[in-house]
Amino acid sequence: MKIIIHRGIDQIGGCITEIATDNAKILIDLGQNLPDGEGIVNDDFANFDAIEQITKGIDVIFYTHYHGDHLGLFHLVPDSISQNIGKVAKRVALCKHQRLAFIKDRKEQSEKEIAKIEAMQSFESQQILKVGDIKIIPYFVSHSAYDSFMFLIEANGKRILHTGDFRGHGYLSKGLLPTIEKLILKQGKIDFLITEGTMLSRLDERVRHENELKSEVIELMKEYKNVFVMCSSTDMERLATFHAANKEMKARPFVCDDFQKNVLEIFSDSAGKKSALFDFGEPYAFWKENDKLIQWMQDKGFCMLVRATDKFNDYIEFLLPLLEKDKTILIYSMWKEYVNPKSKHANKKYLDFIDNFPKLSKIHTSGHASADCLADVCNLVNPKKGIIPIHSENSADYKKLPIKEKLKDKIITETKTIDDMIIEIKRTTNRQQRTELKNKQY
Repeated sequence: MKIIIHRGIDQIGGCITEIATDNAKILIDLGQNLPDGEGIVNDDFANFDAIEQITKGIDVIFYTHYHGDHLGLFHLVPDSISQNIGKVAKRVALCKHQRLAFIKDRKEQSEKEIAKIEAMQSFESQQILKVGDIKIIPYFVSHSAYDSFMFLIEANGKRILHTGDFRGHGYLSKGLLPTIEKLILKQGKIDFLITEGTMLSRLDERVRHENELKSEVIELMKEYKNVFVMCSSTDMERLATFHAANKEMKARPFVCDDFQKNVLEIFSDSAGKKSALFDFGEPYAFWKENDKLIQWMQDKGFCMLVRATDKFNDYIEFLLPLLEKDKTILIYSMWKEYVNPKSKHANKKYLDFIDNFPKLSKIHTSGHASADCLADVCNLVNPKKGIIPIHSENSADYKKLPIKEKLKDKIITETKTIDDMIIEIKRTTNRQQRTELKNKQY
């Protein structure tokens, strides 16, 4: 049996993990590298030849969630290979790519992507899936993408837990440790834990629960009548924070565009049937000719979801002159480094967009597990043979976590064989990184 980390060691995003026996091979995620501050993606794997090589002999690809750094190369996969994703995650991914089809000169590409997503198989939490002699069981986790999963993989007498991306401070996070303890470990011990480590570079950062954010947003909404919100369009739990806060204001419309409205309808139709917190009701889709809505917004105030796009630049240019400046604010609820001009992660579109607003407030918490949460999962799982950290800028920093000393000795960041298991760690250097290295040398 073999575990191959094609990509994910010492980088965030672009995750690709292979698990293989003599009779079957699966991939967990086929992610694209994250874009730079200009929105440009540098990825040597983003071509048919590279993906044909990586997927050679693969029977099925399972996706932990719909973020591009886990799903982004799906459109390059040969049609002969089955691709599988969560039932609701499939709907969200399809909605997103249907919207991308409206971008100029992208229609043909989007049509191909939509066809690939429509052909994907979907699964639900705790559904038993089999690929040859490999058994896969998905378990729901809270993340900034709804319908995210960790996978329990069993084959050849070995048990592997692949966590995907997860967190312990969302509305839906309370089931994380009980799921591991009562559903996964009761079936038997785990041999290898493959887990994310996004927050390893921010070990001292205190993460806040979504409930804390909601309280802070309510106070801002009491102070400011006109509230614009810039956050992920598909982070259901964050969207619920703003929607719930806006309901406290009474009579204020919750406004978005038609794409966001479609995403919210998907969430209401799924999670909203289980909890009123995720029932977004009837949000109002904005357009400049909707005089009745605009008058309501001027009279009572509003909460409006916005994005850093040309369309929303046009909306903002139209709306701001109609509003009282001292009662207007933008709440930025994404990673702070995107709007830090001195950061290597700075996003020019984001910076230009937030400059439009008279007042800015940053209210955010990570979609990823804190250092303490990572340690809790490692200590609870207590794998017999190894911990393989991925989705982190420096996976060796896992040893800095407050985990048991014996577990620190089991952290695997280089290729090795343990008993009859081969753990192959591949380190890839993309084109941009190679150029930077070459410039440093000369």
